[in-house]
Amino acid sequence: MPGFEFFGDEERKEVNDVLNTGILMRYGFDGMRQGHWKAKELEKAITETFGVRHAQLTSSGTTALSTAMAVMGVGHGDEVIMPTFTFVASFEAIIAAGAIPVLVDIDETLCLDPKAVEAAITPRTKMVMPVHMCGSMAQMDELQAICKKHNLLLLEDACQAIGGTFNGQKLGTIGDGGTFSFDFVKTITCGEGGAFLTNNEEYFLNADHYTDHGHDHIGTDRGAESHPFLGYNFRISELHAAVGLGQIRKLDKILETQKKHNAIIKAALEKVEGITFRKIPDPQGDNASFLSFFLPTEELARKAHKALLANGLGGNFYWFDNNWHYIKKWEHLKNATSLFPLNPTLVQAIEETDFNSFAQSDAVMGRTISSLINLNWTEEQAKERASKMAETIQSVL
Repeated sequence: MPGFEFFGDEERKEVNDVLNTGILMRYGFDGMRQGHWKAKELEKAITETFGVRHAQLTSSGTTALSTAMAVMGVGHGDEVIMPTFTFVASFEAIIAAGAIPVLVDIDETLCLDPKAVEAAITPRTKMVMPVHMCGSMAQMDELQAICKKHNLLLLEDACQAIGGTFNGQKLGTIGDGGTFSFDFVKTITCGEGGAFLTNNEEYFLNADHYTDHGHDHIGTDRGAESHPFLGYNFRISELHAAVGLGQIRKLDKILETQKKHNAIIKAALEKVEGITFRKIPDPQGDNASFLSFFLPTEELARKAHKALLANGLGGNFYWFDNNWHYIKKWEHLKNATSLFPLNPTLVQAIEETDFNSFAQSDAVMGRTISSLINLNWTEEQAKERASKMAETIQSVL
């Protein structure tokens, strides 16, 4: 995902403001920072850009998820429903909270299947965590209805879909909480960083404390602050926030460019008989960072993927064999491999999980190719790539 592709003078200006003061930490040193508060500015920009009341910056998308677990009260013995297609950070954050990840099938949205979610609910279920993968959204209306019916928390992992919307509402702001990632290959980047978004005042206040060792941030003497509860160092630095401040002002341009190039690729592939496309619950809300499509069979998808790479068409991903994003190769989760003892309840739950029972997800992912959308293509380059992709896949079919 493309934030780093649009890196220039705007980001350098914000970073140089920080370098010129020498104050790299987001808290304290009020007199020395010459009025520069990049993290505070970026949090304000996030709330204004995404129409949410509160945003707490963190050091990564992963720590944003961990913060969400903590402030939303997810912990030992609780179950969190999550998809089989995501990034490993999703279950890492659940495990770090002492909770149990309950993996369920995806459908052709490449996100949680609402029917599978409802079937997986038990008395221990506390949260449903849809992950808006590859720029597009889960079926949020159905998931909201399920959570309301069963009195469950709804946490959106919108790390891969910044700027996307569902029925006019920004992804990450629909549930009880939402998370963004601002790592180097996200829609906008801080280099490293993340954010927890919420309209809940209590969640936000606790997130403000939790991400800074439990500091209550009352008064002007950091050394005299109280610690109302345990917390961790999940802080973002001023340098990283400065990069994000330059980036967020480019978000509209990034989304406009992605959608333009995405449409060019799709128009070419639509002419190839045998290609179908990912189901997008709200096509207008796709952030368009990827174009995901299906081949008729797993065998043909594998052949098409190999042919695309052989023809110099990199940036086409076959997630079914990916070590990071699909359950098939998460051996460290399946074996509960950890450097330290995990809680017995979690280990037992993992041991009792049938990781070979996701035939529906396998049937979807085995046929899926996702093609990244580059911001720096000219229109001519996008059309040339589109034509070459269509010809390559047609030759396989």
